[in-house]
Amino acid sequence: MQIDAPIGVFDSGVGGLTVVREIIRQLPSENIVYFGDTARVPYGTKSRDTIINYSEQIVHFLKTKQVKAIVVACNTATSYALDVLKEKLDIPIIGVVRPGAVTAVNATRNKRIGIIATEGTIGSGIYPRVIHEYDSEIEVVQKACPLFVSLVEEGWTDDPVTDEVARRYLKSLQDSGVDTLVLGCTHYPLLRKTIGRLVGDGVTLVNPAYETACSLRELLKKEGLYRETGEPSYHFFVSDGAERFTKFANSILPVDLVPTRLVPIENY
Repeated sequence: MQIDAPIGVFDSGVGGLTVVREIIRQLPSENIVYFGDTARVPYGTKSRDTIINYSEQIVHFLKTKQVKAIVVACNTATSYALDVLKEKLDIPIIGVVRPGAVTAVNATRNKRIGIIATEGTIGSGIYPRVIHEYDSEIEVVQKACPLFVSLVEEGWTDDPVTDEVARRYLKSLQDSGVDTLVLGCTHYPLLRKTIGRLVGDGVTLVNPAYETACSLRELLKKEGLYRETGEPSYHFFVSDGAERFTKFANSILPVDLVPTRLVPIENY
């Protein structure tokens, strides 16, 4: 595997761009190929078998780009498909759940951790499972927030409607006394300002996107694949709505995008 080969990153839509943003910041010389499955978003309400099928198609596509590692920048796909993909791949692959879970375990002071995520991620039970690997005494309070994905995809990250939805979703977590809250969907960091304001300064917000980028750097170094110098290149692909995706990506990424290209992902 070549050090100059790109890192493959995929998500159900635009949420994975929060992971790309952190990879660009933490690993500034790495080349990136991103795929957003915008035609089939959201993943959070779909079955395990469907998510595995989608993920395998995307991985097949990314391998045609000669990627040296893959980041599953989707909590739902990480929950349902990561272990399956690991068994079939001969290149490093990581998801976004474990890095965020470990950070939350280290951050909590009262051993009460909140998780907000899609219905799929909550239903999989992956966050409590991973957290309890590190500390079985921690109480994990979970809340599915399915509307957050649609609000982010619409670009309503700072809107009274989003405020009201967030207030309703977060109330039960606030009442439970959690002191640490994991943003368990890659779309959710784009609502960090709203969520942080509502839960207050006493609650530590954990952004798995940042932690995943740091974990990726360590993995690449371990495998001898870390690209320390050089001008990076970024390529973006989606299954639908390329123009809309590019507009959104330009609003949150610290780099200029090349035109986003459409991929008939079902063919993979």
